[in-house]
Amino acid sequence: MTKADLVAKIAEKAGITKANAERALNAFLEALEASLVGEGKLTLTGFGTFEVLDRKARTGRNPRTGKEIKIPASKVVKFRAGKLLKDAVK
Repeated sequence: MTKADLVAKIAEKAGITKANAERALNAFLEALEASLVGEGKLTLTGFGTFEVLDRKARTGRNPRTGKEIKIPASKVVKFRAGKLLKDAVK
């Protein structure tokens, strides 16, 4: 599913225009980003939890040459599905 497909589905389910659905989706995504940047965690009860985690620096291998490379430390976003979402997918 693409963002356009999701906007169309939101508009249909909520009974609003696609333009309003896109504005709502963009607002949600901006709020999600701001929450992760500021607090590092966002929990949507029943749906799941988005969390920023620190990854340590590590040594990896270049798959083309086999030569060792250093992978720098970074931050990544992890998503853990909530019970309601897990049950819906089963």
